[in-house]
Amino acid sequence: MKTQLMQSVSFAVRSVPLASKATRASSLTACGMLLSVGMLAGCTDSAPSVAISEPDPELVFVRGYRSADDDCKLTGESAFTVNFLDDAADLVTCSTGSAAAVTLVSETSATMITQTNSYTLYSVPRR
Repeated sequence: MKTQLMQSVSFAVRSVPLASKATRASSLTACGMLLSVGMLAGCTDSAPSVAISEPDPELVFVRGYRSADDDCKLTGESAFTVNFLDDAADLVTCSTGSAAAVTLVSETSATMITQTNSYTLYSVPRR
Protein backbone atom coordinates (compact mmCIF):
# COMPACT_ATOMS: atom_id res chain seq x y z
CA MET A 1 0.00 0.00 0.00
CA LYS A 2 1.52 3.33 -1.06
CA THR A 3 1.30 6.30 1.21
CA GLN A 4 -0.01 9.59 -0.10
CA LEU A 5 3.51 11.04 -0.01
CA MET A 6 4.93 8.17 -2.05
CA GLN A 7 2.10 8.54 -4.55
CA SER A 8 2.88 12.26 -4.88
CA VAL A 9 6.57 11.53 -5.46
CA SER A 10 5.72 8.83 -7.99
CA PHE A 11 3.32 11.19 -9.81
CA ALA A 12 5.90 14.01 -9.82
CA VAL A 13 8.51 11.77 -11.46
CA ARG A 14 6.05 10.39 -14.06
CA SER A 15 4.70 13.85 -14.94
CA VAL A 16 8.02 14.90 -16.52
CA PRO A 17 8.15 12.58 -19.54
CA LEU A 18 10.46 14.79 -21.65
CA ALA A 19 13.02 15.30 -18.92
CA SER A 20 16.46 13.81 -19.37
CA LYS A 21 17.69 10.91 -17.25
CA ALA A 22 19.95 13.30 -15.33
CA THR A 23 17.02 15.61 -14.54
CA ARG A 24 14.93 12.65 -13.39
CA ALA A 25 17.79 11.37 -11.25
CA SER A 26 18.23 14.77 -9.58
CA SER A 27 14.47 14.97 -9.04
CA LEU A 28 14.50 11.56 -7.40
CA THR A 29 17.45 12.60 -5.23
CA ALA A 30 15.64 15.78 -4.15
CA CYS A 31 12.47 13.81 -3.38
CA GLY A 32 14.49 11.29 -1.39
CA MET A 33 16.13 14.06 0.60
CA LEU A 34 12.75 15.65 1.35
CA LEU A 35 11.41 12.29 2.50
CA SER A 36 14.44 11.79 4.77
CA VAL A 37 14.12 15.26 6.30
CA GLY A 38 10.41 14.68 6.89
CA MET A 39 11.06 11.38 8.66
CA LEU A 40 13.85 12.84 10.79
CA ALA A 41 11.68 15.79 11.81
CA GLY A 42 9.34 13.36 13.56
CA CYS A 43 12.23 11.88 15.59
CA THR A 44 13.19 14.93 17.62
CA ASP A 45 12.65 14.95 21.35
CA SER A 46 10.62 17.77 22.74
CA ALA A 47 11.49 19.68 25.88
CA PRO A 48 9.95 18.36 29.06
CA SER A 49 6.50 19.71 29.71
CA VAL A 50 7.02 19.86 33.47
CA ALA A 51 9.41 22.60 34.56
CA ILE A 52 9.42 24.69 37.70
CA SER A 53 10.28 28.36 37.80
CA GLU A 54 9.80 28.61 41.56
CA PRO A 55 12.34 27.62 44.22
CA ASP A 56 13.55 24.03 43.94
CA PRO A 57 11.23 21.44 45.46
CA GLU A 58 12.19 19.22 48.38
CA LEU A 59 14.19 16.31 47.00
CA VAL A 60 15.28 13.23 48.94
CA PHE A 61 18.83 12.31 47.95
CA VAL A 62 19.71 8.72 48.88
CA ARG A 63 23.38 8.59 47.80
CA GLY A 64 25.68 9.37 44.90
CA TYR A 65 24.47 7.40 41.90
CA ARG A 66 27.72 6.03 40.45
CA SER A 67 29.96 6.68 43.46
CA ALA A 68 29.74 8.26 46.89
CA ASP A 69 30.99 11.66 45.64
CA ASP A 70 28.97 11.67 42.38
CA ASP A 71 27.17 14.96 41.67
CA CYS A 72 24.27 12.87 40.31
CA LYS A 73 22.23 11.46 43.17
CA LEU A 74 19.85 8.54 43.45
CA THR A 75 16.62 10.27 44.39
CA GLY A 76 13.90 8.90 46.64
CA GLU A 77 10.19 9.54 46.96
CA SER A 78 8.85 12.95 47.85
CA ALA A 79 5.70 14.87 47.01
CA PHE A 80 7.47 16.21 43.93
CA THR A 81 8.98 12.93 42.67
CA VAL A 82 6.16 10.49 43.40
CA ASN A 83 4.85 10.58 39.81
CA PHE A 84 8.33 10.12 38.32
CA LEU A 85 9.24 6.92 40.17
CA ASP A 86 9.31 3.68 38.17
CA ASP A 87 9.93 0.14 39.40
CA ALA A 88 12.09 -0.59 36.31
CA ALA A 89 14.26 2.55 36.52
CA ASP A 90 16.25 4.64 38.97
CA LEU A 91 15.32 8.28 39.48
CA VAL A 92 18.57 10.25 39.36
CA THR A 93 19.00 13.98 39.96
CA CYS A 94 21.98 15.99 38.70
CA SER A 95 22.83 19.67 38.93
CA THR A 96 21.55 21.24 35.72
CA GLY A 97 24.32 21.62 33.16
CA SER A 98 26.93 19.79 35.21
CA ALA A 99 29.64 17.61 33.68
CA ALA A 100 28.26 14.73 35.76
CA ALA A 101 24.90 15.09 34.00
CA VAL A 102 26.58 14.95 30.60
CA THR A 103 28.48 11.76 31.48
CA LEU A 104 25.37 10.19 33.03
CA VAL A 105 23.48 10.61 29.76
CA SER A 106 26.41 9.42 27.62
CA GLU A 107 27.16 6.36 29.81
CA THR A 108 23.60 5.20 30.42
CA SER A 109 20.24 5.23 28.69
CA ALA A 110 19.13 8.09 30.92
CA THR A 111 16.06 10.02 29.81
CA MET A 112 15.42 13.54 31.11
CA ILE A 113 12.11 13.71 32.95
CA THR A 114 11.93 17.29 34.17
CA GLN A 115 14.03 20.24 35.18
CA THR A 116 13.84 22.67 38.09
CA ASN A 117 15.83 25.84 38.72
CA SER A 118 18.91 23.93 39.89
CA TYR A 119 18.33 20.27 39.08
CA THR A 120 17.57 17.96 36.18
CA LEU A 121 15.82 14.66 36.92
CA TYR A 122 16.56 11.58 34.82
CA SER A 123 15.08 8.11 34.57
CA VAL A 124 17.82 5.47 34.23
CA PRO A 125 16.54 2.02 33.22
CA ARG A 126 17.75 -0.88 35.37
CA ARG A 127 17.12 -3.55 32.73
